[in-house]
Amino acid sequence: MATLGIDDEVYEALQLPEGEREDTVKKELAVSLYARDFLSFGKARYLAGLSKRDFHNLLSNRKTTRHYDEPELAEDIEYSEQSV
Repeated sequence: MATLGIDDEVYEALQLPEGEREDTVKKELAVSLYARDFLSFGKARYLAGLSKRDFHNLLSNRKTTRHYDEPELAEDIEYSEQSV
C-alpha cells in the first residue's frame, strides 16, 4: 500500500472531527480524481471505501457527472437487471 504524506499542520487544520478526517480526505480525493478522469469509477470508489451505490450517491451530491464507457455501461445494466 502506498502512503500519501500530508503535513501535520495541514491535517490538524482540517475542520473535521479527528475520527472523520481520513475517510473524508479519501472521499474528497476520490471524487476529485474521478472528476478529472485520473481514476476510473471502480478505482475511485475503492479509494473512497464505498459501494457502487454509495459512490454514485456521493457523485450525485457533488454534481459530478458520471463518465461511462461501453464496458461500464454494460456492467451497470447487468447489475440493475439482477437487482430487480
